[in-house]
Formats: sequence, C-alpha cells, structure tokens
Amino acid sequence: MASLSSHRQARRAAVAGAIALGAMILPATPALADPVTVPGIGTFDVPFAVPPLPPIPGVPTPFAAPIISAGEQALQAAQSKLGSPYVWGATGPNAFDCSGLVMWAYNQVGVGLPRTSESQAGAGYAVSVDDLRPGDIVIYNGGGHAALYAGDGNIIHASTSGTPVQYAPLHSMAIYAARRI
Repeated sequence: MASLSSHRQARRAAVAGAIALGAMILPATPALADPVTVPGIGTFDVPFAVPPLPPIPGVPTPFAAPIISAGEQALQAAQSKLGSPYVWGATGPNAFDCSGLVMWAYNQVGVGLPRTSESQAGAGYAVSVDDLRPGDIVIYNGGGHAALYAGDGNIIHASTSGTPVQYAPLHSMAIYAARRI
C-alpha cells in the first residue's frame, strides 16, 4: 500500500506543479480567471483567456490588417461597375444613374443612403473639398449630380445617357457639397 500512497502523492504533486507552472506562465487576472478546485490539492485561479500584450512603442505590429473605411469599400464596389450603362432612374446592379451608383455602392457595404443626389447632399457630414478621401460623396450642380471621390483628383460617376460609368476630373463640374459617410 505504501507504493499506492506514494503514487497518489506523486500524481498530486505533479498536478499541483502543473497548475502552479500554468499560473506563472499565464498569470491570472481577476476579471479573466475562474477558480478551480482540485480535490485534495486546493483551489486555484485559472485564466480562461489571456489578454493581448500591449504594443511596444516603435515596434510595428505584425500581421496588422489595414483598416479600410466604408467609403473606400463603396469606392471599390463602384469601380467594379466601370463601363456599366447610364440609365436614368436606375439603381443597379447592371445600369445606374448618378445617385443610383452612389446609393448602390454604399449599399454593398451595408450603408443605406437616400436615393436622390439632392438627399445625398445631406447624408453623413460635410467635408472640405481639400480634405476629400476616397469614397467621399461629391455633389455637383446645386445638388443635381452625385459622384464618389476616387482619389488623385478624380471621381467615378454615372454621368449621362450614352456615357457609361467612368472616371472624370474632380473639378469637371461645379462642386456643390462634399460629404463623408
């Protein structure tokens, strides 16, 4: 019987050592720990989740995915429709008018916008033309035309009958408003 008792004591010591080692390697945080009772050994706080380590200043975070705004995602959606025909009142997915393209592009990323360019002129919040970012909405001609800023001084839009969805210079028309969603 002495060997059975020694065997149990050795198992208990091994379990206690493993728990203690785990507690040193993964220090328990009160908000992230659950108490675990091991019969004959005791009660221990065992973490169920390990919080991420704080970033080290000056060291880039590996594998960090770039953050893409809803506007940039909407722009990508609109770019997938380059060459699609202009049809007055069309909202996609195969033909568009100006505000229909803007509304459709944002809808692809889960953002609902008003249907008309006049209404889109009040969506989101105003931004300066000098501060435009890709995907911002640009309203032209007193509210009568809508486009998405594509970057590098260009927009993407469905301009008029007979002209497919295309790029154009930002200042090709009179800018009325710029909006960021």
